Amino acid sequence: MNISPSLISLLIGFGFAGIISLLAWGAGALTQSGAGCAFGMGGLIFILGGWPWATLLLTFFISSSGLSKLFRKRKAMLSEKYAKGSRRDWGQVLANGGLGAFLVLVQAYHPDQLWPWLAYAGAMATVNGDTWATELGVLSRTPPRLITTGELIEHGDSGGVTITGSFATLSGAALLALVMILFGGPTASPSGAAAVILGGLAGAFFDSLLGATVQAIYYDPKCAKYTEHRVPDVSPERGWAWMNNDAVNLISSMFGALTTVMLWILFVGL
Repeated sequence: MNISPSLISLLIGFGFAGIISLLAWGAGALTQSGAGCAFGMGGLIFILGGWPWATLLLTFFISSSGLSKLFRKRKAMLSEKYAKGSRRDWGQVLANGGLGAFLVLVQAYHPDQLWPWLAYAGAMATVNGDTWATELGVLSRTPPRLITTGELIEHGDSGGVTITGSFATLSGAALLALVMILFGGPTASPSGAAAVILGGLAGAFFDSLLGATVQAIYYDPKCAKYTEHRVPDVSPERGWAWMNNDAVNLISSMFGALTTVMLWILFVGL
């Protein structure tokens, strides 16, 4: 019996995504809904994009999940601040990888276009850099400052930046650029790496800007702290009610993607 190459690719892609999702669920990095969403998106990206696309997604997922697990105890002290824990549900998976799934579909329909790949690399650099900043920023010995005013705030408050967190952002974005070069993406060059790193930085800092301005922040009287958690029957103290952390992550990844494409045009041209 002859099996078509397309069917083999389908089986390999979803088989690989299924194994990774199951391992992540078993390790506590994903909830059941998160594993299901990761299976669908990961399989799609692997089948349509191949290894260059899949390795960027895997780099983000493995590195960010590893940091979440490594510093889980330290972050647990700030659990009342964050809307969600270190186990990613379907909303978090979609917010961080949904744009990538859309872009790989665009690439499949327009294989002669370079911008979908550039946008994807920039989006992955953004979410990786932002996640690294969140996980490593809590290690900063100095309190964060609000990105808009420079006001000192507590660790875990939305919109805060530190030198440690900023360096972590740069490192997370640089790792994605390095993997892009090693696995031979269409823009595996110094100019491509620069565009991805700078685009990732821009997207991650835009995430902080959204967190400081329009992300919904509530005051929880039970713990007497400001939090990203939606508090029942309480209006946001700041921001828009619909602008939760998942929305912020998705929008900032779009900003990082757009910035990366624009920088490539500036550096190289399309």
